[in-house]
Amino acid sequence: MIVAIVGPTGVGKTKMSVELAKRYNAIIINADAVQVYKGLNIGSAKATEEEKDGVKHFLLDFKEPSENYTVSDYQKDAREIIAKYKDRNIIFCGGTGLYLCAALMDYRFYEDISNETYDDLTNAELYELALKKDKNVKISKNNRVRLIRFLNKNPKEVVEPKLMYDNVFFVGLTTNRDNLYDIINNRVDKMFAMGLVDEVANLVKKYPNSRVLNSAIGYKEVISYLRGEYTLEETKELIKKNSRHYAKRQYTWFNNKMDVKWFLVNYAEFDKTIDMVKKYIDERIKE
Repeated sequence: MIVAIVGPTGVGKTKMSVELAKRYNAIIINADAVQVYKGLNIGSAKATEEEKDGVKHFLLDFKEPSENYTVSDYQKDAREIIAKYKDRNIIFCGGTGLYLCAALMDYRFYEDISNETYDDLTNAELYELALKKDKNVKISKNNRVRLIRFLNKNPKEVVEPKLMYDNVFFVGLTTNRDNLYDIINNRVDKMFAMGLVDEVANLVKKYPNSRVLNSAIGYKEVISYLRGEYTLEETKELIKKNSRHYAKRQYTWFNNKMDVKWFLVNYAEFDKTIDMVKKYIDERIKE
């Protein structure tokens, strides 16, 4: 079977995945787009060796921050691991919904089929061509670059929500909004106490042009702080705000793209939440 543990940032996915892996003798595949990179530890809340508790993890902490690891790369790597461990239970853990869709669903990528420049056409004419290709296209009439890129893509490559594997269960962990926001805020404060600023400063020196450092929440804000654009307190608040907004987007993605069974986390007695999730999985296996 394959179990995907999903939910917003900070909700408890790592702990749940490890505990379930021990109960089902499973391996864990990381599904967090930032945690694939080496050195991005504090800001991504990457699992420590102690937190892993001896469970084998894959696609975690294995790429240099200078590399551009794409969703297509992740899809290929994840499916190779699934094939290799087809006789084992597998648990995906992470909040990057696109990674999970790419790995587990019939998610295919557009490929360039031409390099037409369309220099002789106006933006309005480009938009009309785009509508003929896809009447539901959602690109601004004034965004010439995206219109041309869209017109140069293979129209036969589409996203299909069909699962690629049998016995796939999406388990979502959640809590009420106020508690989640408190968790996120406290988590950010803890990251700074653990040395987030030093982590980012050292990474930037080594990888000044890293795409992930300049785009990931927790890293891009600290980079701005190091440039003198914000005070330390402003930086903390900005990370908290961006993390809260990201959590909202995560809920939207999981609810729209996946058939998730949600569980309200009991943080005071986490074992009870584990037992509820295990009971659900066991019942689904028997169906």
